[in-house]
Amino acid sequence: MDRNLKIDNIDLKILSELSKNAKLPYTDVANRVFVSGGTVHVRMQKMEQAGIVKGSTLALDYSALGYDVTAFLGIYLEKSSMYEDVVAELQKIPEILNLHYTTGAYSIFARILCRDTKHLREVLHDKIQSVVGIERTETFISLEERIDRPPLLY
Repeated sequence: MDRNLKIDNIDLKILSELSKNAKLPYTDVANRVFVSGGTVHVRMQKMEQAGIVKGSTLALDYSALGYDVTAFLGIYLEKSSMYEDVVAELQKIPEILNLHYTTGAYSIFARILCRDTKHLREVLHDKIQSVVGIERTETFISLEERIDRPPLLY
């Protein structure tokens, strides 16, 4: 893994195009960036080997699949030294989509996805709040997600 790979404007343009649509053929990316398809292919391989590109994702409408509740969870730890053990347990909970070690009021901030509020209650009570090292939690239910976009790459 080459962590010293130098990224230039062409790489950033390639990443920008593919972050908008990961299924875009390299030839289409090449046309938009004004390079050859081979150039896109080689540069993507190098960025994958360097660990910059970690794969591609499939965007799903979770609501259409019956998952209607997105919640954010502020987690207070009994002691910050318990962080690694708590994360190891939280990683086992499939409803947790993201986990961040944070500054501020919470030790950990998480995003979770559930079918409904009953499912959310079960996840909170039976799974998350039973993890040793978690002192308490605060839950914020998302009413609407208005913006979901990749970051702007310069």
